[in-house]
Amino acid sequence: MLIFKFGGASVKDSKSVKNVAKILSNYSAERLLVVISAMGKTTNLLEKVLVVKSQEERSALLLEFKKFHLDIAQSLGIRDVFKDYIEERVLHIDNFLVSTKDEFYCYDEIVSQGELTSTYLVHLFLKNEGLRSSWLDAREIIKTQDDHKITQVNWVKSSEKIKKWQDSNQKLVITQGFIGSNENNETTTLGREGSDFSAAIFAHLLSSKSVTIWKDVSGMLNADPSKFQNTIKLNQISYREAIELAYYGASVIHPKTVKPLQNKKIPLYIKSFLEPEKKGTIITDGVDMIPLVPSFISKIEQVLVSFTPRDFSFIGEKELSEIFMVLSDNKIAINLMQNSAISFSIVFNNARQDLSNIQLALESKFSIRFNEGLELLTIRHYDEEIVQELTNGRNLLLEQRSRSTVRLIMDTKTYS
Repeated sequence: MLIFKFGGASVKDSKSVKNVAKILSNYSAERLLVVISAMGKTTNLLEKVLVVKSQEERSALLLEFKKFHLDIAQSLGIRDVFKDYIEERVLHIDNFLVSTKDEFYCYDEIVSQGELTSTYLVHLFLKNEGLRSSWLDAREIIKTQDDHKITQVNWVKSSEKIKKWQDSNQKLVITQGFIGSNENNETTTLGREGSDFSAAIFAHLLSSKSVTIWKDVSGMLNADPSKFQNTIKLNQISYREAIELAYYGASVIHPKTVKPLQNKKIPLYIKSFLEPEKKGTIITDGVDMIPLVPSFISKIEQVLVSFTPRDFSFIGEKELSEIFMVLSDNKIAINLMQNSAISFSIVFNNARQDLSNIQLALESKFSIRFNEGLELLTIRHYDEEIVQELTNGRNLLLEQRSRSTVRLIMDTKTYS
């Protein structure tokens, strides 16, 4: 079986959905399991549903959610068979928000409706086009720990579930990325952009021949083409190099994607859904990178937070434990950290609520300083000339180096 993953950009409108159907029809001789994300910016819209204060605002957002999907269904000629499903989703969201107060459980259940809706819509269109599509609720297979919002996979339970399902011999299966369920059958999520990871989970459980992630770029590039000019496509990289790049924030694949594939030596392809005939990038065993060139990973809207004990004592295990407990409770993912004798600094994606929660929990014991609106620039396989060029004239707040990687916290700039 082959595993395909299509992200939100690949199913953002009716033209895109037709393109996905065309790609799938080219693999009609293969058994396919296809992981699909929420359409376009649906996840962002559903996150807004969670934070609005009034029923009027919520209703307006849910109407937008419904209309967006119905318009696509209309263009694809499946509006009548899809209409009841989208109305059920909207009603479910409204009722769930009224009945459930747990913040993280609410997040998982509401945001997951984007994936459920997009996959069901694509499934109906494929069937309408004559393809033998089956729809699978990923929550039936991917079992997780009990916690919500960025949970961990329960590999033992998931393996038990996949054994019962895989004998069905379905030819084309459409399922969701990003979501799973816990022991109580509550919806859980694997973290934002977690659909790549979902594809890798299915591939590992099924011992698949390969995984292909279909993107709007020609393969894995050495930099984001929207930020850097003259980018270079990487024809082949090793599992290890892919893990490093993903960990530092390369947007092409989710950081957790590679390990389940490496464990079973399953190759991962990055290909363009705009030019599906081109080779793209293969991630497998072997040479670290072909060609070997510097890679640049830029993360903007970063915040640098530094903690100093108010009594000027050393930063030791006890102090770090207190800080990490607060970060864990607030589901804050650290992008970089560094400590000295009396100071500990972290960098993470900026969110004012996170800063408020940190201050409230820790300001009695620590003096807390922060800088917002920063860029975290990571350069793999760097040389001194490149570092000097990219830091020249900029306010450099923090720098970390290893043999092959330099990481820089600076004020934000536009590259040319």
